[in-house]
Amino acid sequence: MSSILPQNHAITSSQRVLSGTSDKIGTIQKRYSQQLKTNISRQFPLFARVYCVSSSTTTKTPPLTEPLILQPQPANYEPPTPINKTSTNTATATSSTRNVLNDPSLQSTWAHRAWMASGCTTVLISLAKSATGAIDSQMWAGPIVAGCIGYVLSDLASGIYHWGIDNYGSAKTPVFGSQIDAFQGHHKWPWTITRREFANNLHALARAVTFSVLPIDLLCNNSVVLGFVGVFSGCIMFSQQFHSWAHGTKSKLPPLVVALQDAGILVSRSQHAAHHRPPYNNNYCIVSGAWNEYLDRSKVFELLEMIFFFKFGVRPRSWSEPDSEWTEENETQSLPASN
Repeated sequence: MSSILPQNHAITSSQRVLSGTSDKIGTIQKRYSQQLKTNISRQFPLFARVYCVSSSTTTKTPPLTEPLILQPQPANYEPPTPINKTSTNTATATSSTRNVLNDPSLQSTWAHRAWMASGCTTVLISLAKSATGAIDSQMWAGPIVAGCIGYVLSDLASGIYHWGIDNYGSAKTPVFGSQIDAFQGHHKWPWTITRREFANNLHALARAVTFSVLPIDLLCNNSVVLGFVGVFSGCIMFSQQFHSWAHGTKSKLPPLVVALQDAGILVSRSQHAAHHRPPYNNNYCIVSGAWNEYLDRSKVFELLEMIFFFKFGVRPRSWSEPDSEWTEENETQSLPASN
């Protein structure tokens, strides 16, 4: 018996040691497994799908927990103006219209006014010398008839010139490039001519009259020749103003101009309006328009176009199908679009 007890005691002690060790191992394993789960959840987050189920139960808005406080505004306070897209577009269009009306390219400069003064002086010298010669010779019929012929031929000359720069050349053409560009662009924006100031509109022709007529004034004393030159050059120089009046409305034109247009002395608005309609190849004359019917009916310009084509191989613009460059664009369409 005595030998057995110690052995049992030893066995019991060994079991206690083993159980304590297993408890420690189990505790360590639990801690390790928990730490491992924590690390995995941090490195690989789990995504869950959440479903929201709506119900028809209505809830009342909770009452305000704090009272409303009205703070007085300063005396100069102005409430913000609500944004109105229509008013914004209108304001932008008005501003754009003002910019168009104040376009520097449509305003007269001192150089333009100087050339106008020079051109008008040159024409007046011709007429004054013609009148003086008629008084001295007591022969008025010759200068008067010469002046009438000059007026009639100036309309024809304006039509031929207008036809030429409408159909041939470009802005790069020497000497006439600026006028060609202006006349060809005039079909797209015809209303701009009514916005041009007087000297701005006429200075180019006034300069041409000065250089071509002044030598005649200095060298010639024949009253008949000077009568023709004075009237012819004067009508050519002011043809662009007659052209501008043909684009104006009757209510905005001086009564005398309207009377002269109605009498056929100046080109009428209705007659020139046909020039800005397809096929854009008629009614070129812009002084009195008296030659338009004859030139269009007899196909004079079409014959000249054929001669130019077979002789030089150049096609006039009027032979091409009318495109956006010919189509008139009104003033509203020409304004920049508002953002």
